[in-house]
Amino acid sequence: MANVRLRRIESLLREEISSLILRNEIKDPRVDSMVSVSGVSVSKDLAYAKVRVSGFKERSELESAVEGLNHAAGFIQSRIGPRLKARNTPKLSFVADHSIEESIEVNRTIDEVVAKSQES
Repeated sequence: MANVRLRRIESLLREEISSLILRNEIKDPRVDSMVSVSGVSVSKDLAYAKVRVSGFKERSELESAVEGLNHAAGFIQSRIGPRLKARNTPKLSFVADHSIEESIEVNRTIDEVVAKSQES
C-alpha cells in the first residue's frame, strides 16, 4: 500500500513541476519550456525527492537550467505543497538526465555499424 502512495506522489510531483515549467511560473531565465521533467524518485519517508530533468539543449545549458531549478526549489515546493495532501512536502533536488543524449549517441553508433556492415 505504501508503494502505491509513493508512486502516486511521484506522479503528482512530476505533473505539477512540469506544469509550473510549461506555464513559465518559474521566473529564473535559465529555466525555459524546453526543459522537461523525465522522472521523480521520492524517498520512502517522503522527506526527499530527486527530480530528473532533460531537454533538447546543450549539456551546459541543461546544467544551467538545473541550477536555476535548484535555486527555485523552495518556490516550487511552496506551490506544490497544497496539492500533495501530505503532512510535509518533500525537499526537492534537481539533477540533469542525459539519457536522451546518450540514446541518440547509441543510435548513431548502431547506424554507423549497420552502414559499415552493408558496405562489406
